[in-house]
Parts: sequence; structure tokens; C-alpha cells
Amino acid sequence: MTADSILFNPTDLVIELSTTQLEQAWSKTQGASNNSSRWQSYLNRLALDSLLAWIQTEEDETASVGLNATYQADIWEVVNGSVINLQDSKIVVIPTEAIDHSELRIPQEWVDIPEWVADYYLAVEVNVDAGYLNVWGYTTHQQVKHKGSLNDRDRTYTIDEQDLITDLNVFWVARELCPQEITKTAITPIPTISNTQADNLIERLGSKTQLLPRLAVPFASWAALIQNPNCCRRLAQTRRGVSVKTPVLQWLQQGIDNLATELGWRQIQMTPNAIGSRGVATPEVTNNTIPDSGLAKQIAIAGVAYELKILPLEEIGSWRFELSCITPGCMIPVGYKLRLLDADLQSFPDNEDIATEPVAQLFLEVDLDPGECLVWEIEPTPDNYQLEILQF
Repeated sequence: MTADSILFNPTDLVIELSTTQLEQAWSKTQGASNNSSRWQSYLNRLALDSLLAWIQTEEDETASVGLNATYQADIWEVVNGSVINLQDSKIVVIPTEAIDHSELRIPQEWVDIPEWVADYYLAVEVNVDAGYLNVWGYTTHQQVKHKGSLNDRDRTYTIDEQDLITDLNVFWVARELCPQEITKTAITPIPTISNTQADNLIERLGSKTQLLPRLAVPFASWAALIQNPNCCRRLAQTRRGVSVKTPVLQWLQQGIDNLATELGWRQIQMTPNAIGSRGVATPEVTNNTIPDSGLAKQIAIAGVAYELKILPLEEIGSWRFELSCITPGCMIPVGYKLRLLDADLQSFPDNEDIATEPVAQLFLEVDLDPGECLVWEIEPTPDNYQLEILQF
């Protein structure tokens, strides 16, 4: 069976999936903890990549992936759904293999966690065997809360087909003609979770044999855990059986791996002319313990490109964090902050540098014991920022 041999509703958006797309998506999901999570990741990747490409080509070239790739993959480990950002709104794509279009089922997380709430929810059928995806309807958060019903057993909101808009063309026309449409309903914030509570939940839910961790504890506890990107990452990494920390020293001594690249880090070589005057380690002064390179990561703040660097100093265990603007002549604005926290997200003395006037760079220097961990933060928060635990 192929997409050409199937009769579709004329208002459906049907996108064909090539063999190459199917194979590439499958190869990118091999790190999942179990077959169920891998299949969920596979369907989501197909839906996200294909639909985003169509939107960018046909309707809105500024459309973008809504979440950091790592965070999105962590979510797929435990929750179905993908995020696409438009200029002024957010879409959550809900893929399923079901050919029955009588209802849309949306995981509760996308409706009741404030940070996850979307303006619109798209119903997408993914047919791997026939090689197509079919966008057959959409709704708003407001409609889900007013007309949908919550099933407490599987924690999904169900909204009937008759309450969906089944023509995606209406979506684009409505956005143009009614830009002030109210799409969301106010919801109750989810309380934050303590480090001890998070550790206990991750230990309990981290086994890959726990196929439905999202249903294993009360929703309030579950939502508090996964709304925190760091906790969500730790849970996903634990289920996959991989390290939950970013091994900075290991990367510098042994070379960048796929995880580092996925997280946006690259290795940079240091030269005496460029940095020796600042007391940063160089090949001429390093020994077997101090690396002769650093790490750099490009970030964006309010659409402006910056670079965050982690550089080893001449003293063993001493490190420099440095934020600078990439554009020549660009200065960091007044009020910007570079901050470091410990692994428990707590402050410590001299952990913050603030721009009290326009400056070329912000920097912090710290002395760390082997294995010690830090978390970096910047204010204003960078676009698509995801918390990282850096281990030295």
C-alpha cells in the first residue's frame, strides 16, 4: 500500500515520506532506552522534521523547532509530542499510527504544565508502511480545556473530531485575519521539586523496564519532575544507561564526542598570542594534567549571537568561563549577567559577573576539585537554553 492508493479527506494535509527519510529517522533513535520509547521517538521525529519542512516551504519560513534537540529527545523518551514555534505562537504536534480519526488524544503534560502549553495542537497520522503523514485536524489549548475530557487512567485529554477544525488551511487564514485570537486558558502553576525529591523519583522511574513512568506516580509529582529540563534529562539519561553529566575534562583530554556536538560544544585550540596574556594555559605551559584546548558554544540572546567559552588556566583545577559577542565591535549590554551555580543549583562566593556598563566580555574564574560540577546561567536567558551539569 502507498499514499497514492489511499483515499484521503480533501481537507487533509498529506506529506509523503521517502525511504531515505524513514531510514534516517530510524537511525537517529537508536539511543532510546527500549523499543517502545524508540518507536515513539521515531514517529515524532518523522512528524516533526517533515511537517516543519513543509511549513517553512509553504507557509512560514521563520518556523523553527521549538525545543533544543537534546531536550526534545529526552521528552520523547517518556511523553509523546513535538514542538514547532511560529513567529508568535507555539504548536504541539501529536503523532499517532491510528487510522481512526474520531478523536485526538493529547498527553496531559502538554495541556497542564505551563511551560509546555501550546497555542495549537495538531493531529497527525503517521503511516510508516505506506510512507506518509496526514495532518487531519487541529485545536487550541482553550478548546481542549473547555471541550476536551481528561482520562485520569492514561492521563490524556480527548477531544472529539466534531470539535476539531479539520482543514489546516483554516489555520493559516485565521492566523492572518484574527491575529488576536485567544488560544490559551490560564492554568495552575506546577510547584517546583526539591533536589531530594527529584533524586528519589529519578531512581524510581529510571529503570528502562518501567515502560510508562509518566503513569507510575501522581501527576503533580511527575509534572514537577519533567518540567525541569535538567531533571527530565537526568531521567532520560538514567533510563538509557548513560552519564547524566557533561564531562568537560574528559572531552578536552580525549576529544569531543557525539554528545558534545549534539549539545552545541566544540573544541578550540588556544594560542599564546590570543590568550597567553590572560594566564590561560597554552601548549607551551601545559603538562599532562592541564588540557591545551578549551570548549566553545555559540548561543543567541534576543537574536544576537554570543559565544561561551570554558578555558583551563595555568593552575591545575582552575577554569575560566567567558562570554563575548561574536559580531566584531559588539558589546555586551548593561545588566547582562554570567552566573555559575553548584550541582545543587546553589550560589557560592564570587559566582556572578554583571555588566555595569557595555563590555566586550563577562568572565568568571573558579578553582575546582576533580569531579566537581557546575551549572552556567546567563541573564537574559539565551534562546532555547537548557540547563547543563558540567563535570570537571
